[in-house]
Parts: sequence; C-alpha cells; structure tokens
Amino acid sequence: MTDTLLMPKATAVWLVDNTTLTFRQIAEFCGMHELEVAGIADGEVAQGIKGLDPVTNNQVSAEDIRRCEADPLGRLTLLTREIAPVQKRRGPRYTPVSKRQDRPSAIAWLVRYHPELEDSQIAKLIGTTKPTILSIRNRTHWNISSIQPVDPVALGLCKQLDLDAVVRKAAEKKAKSKEPVPTPEERISLMSTDESLAMAQGPSSPHKLEEFAGFSLEDPRGGEDEEPEVDADSLFNLPKAKKGEEED
Repeated sequence: MTDTLLMPKATAVWLVDNTTLTFRQIAEFCGMHELEVAGIADGEVAQGIKGLDPVTNNQVSAEDIRRCEADPLGRLTLLTREIAPVQKRRGPRYTPVSKRQDRPSAIAWLVRYHPELEDSQIAKLIGTTKPTILSIRNRTHWNISSIQPVDPVALGLCKQLDLDAVVRKAAEKKAKSKEPVPTPEERISLMSTDESLAMAQGPSSPHKLEEFAGFSLEDPRGGEDEEPEVDADSLFNLPKAKKGEEED
C-alpha cells in the first residue's frame, strides 16, 4: 500500500491542460510550488513532458476533481494504491561484465574448499553456468593452468551471508543423506537364525569356549581323556609307612 503520487510533474501537466483547478490546488496535490505550476501553464517548465492522467492511474477520482473545480478552496484526495509484491528473480545471479573474468577463480575455490556444494548451488551463488563448473571440476577448462582459487567474497561475486547460507544448506542436506548407524537391536534383527542363536548361547557353549576363553578342551599333555588313579595317601597328604613298620 502507498499514498505517494506517481510522476507528479507529468500529473501536474495533465491537470493544467485538462482541468480548471487552481494552481494552488494542483501544487498541493502534486507536491510542487505554486509558481512551478504557473510555469507549466506558461510553457516555461516541464517542456516536452507528456501529461499523465491521474484518473486512469487510480490516483484521484473524477468526482473529486469536479468537486474541487466547483470549490477553489477544496483539496484533491490522493487515492491509496496497492503495489504488487516484487517477484523474486529466478535464475543465476547477475554478474557485472568487469567481474566475469574472476568467476573461474571463484569456482575453483568453491570446488576445492566446499566440495559438498552442488553445481546448481555454485551457479546460482556466483552467476555462472553448469558446463563451466564441470569443466573446472574435470580440469578441462581452456585456461585451467592459469586459474588460481580465490574466495568469491573477496572478488565481490557474492556476499558472505549468502555463501554461509548455501554452505550450511549443503551440509544439512549431506548429513540427511547419510545412512543411520543401526542399533544393536537392529543388527541382531538382520542376523541369520544360526548367528543369533550362537550369540545367544554365549561363551558357555562348548564350541565357543576356544574363541572366548582362548583354550582347548584337549589334554595339554597330549594323552587321552582318562581319569587318573586316586592315591589315598597323596590325596590326604599322608607320609607313606616304611617297610619295617608295615610288617609290625
């Protein structure tokens, strides 16, 4: 919404030529001095300016003009106009001709230090094309030997805030694209039946003892699994009687 008169001098020219309003009324409506409106009427001011009809441009109503023509003390009322919202410009950013030769250096810097950026993001950030970016990535650019990476902010091709926003957006997108690490419960659910049963048995299982305890069930002496003879004297650690004492 705005209440500013559009093209006041051209509007004053039209009102002077097409109405009987006083110079004061026209001057107050157009925001000009009364003597300047008089100069327009005398042809000394605004020569060559084509008049602009304020009625067709919805700046004042025809009834209001007739009312003020009938009353020299009346004042025209400017109508409030609605301004359409500015459409966001799509496509790559415009780059001045004087700075276009710096774009390869900026592309090389972004490719080296921010590999997470996509070609479309780089193209929009500094106003270049995807084939140019691809040629620098693949080192097939005609002037690749002379291209030195330079920060695009330092070259004036973009603002630091815009660069930070693009980098942050690319990092968030890359983080979301990574596969999540499965939890222990999820890993168990992906196992086969034999693997899950073997894990459930734990190290107490005979066939797992060697893996968890690090020993073998075989006799380290290399003999067969036979029970040794039990000696009562050695069991109770009693001294053996001498031969003479046994006879007594």
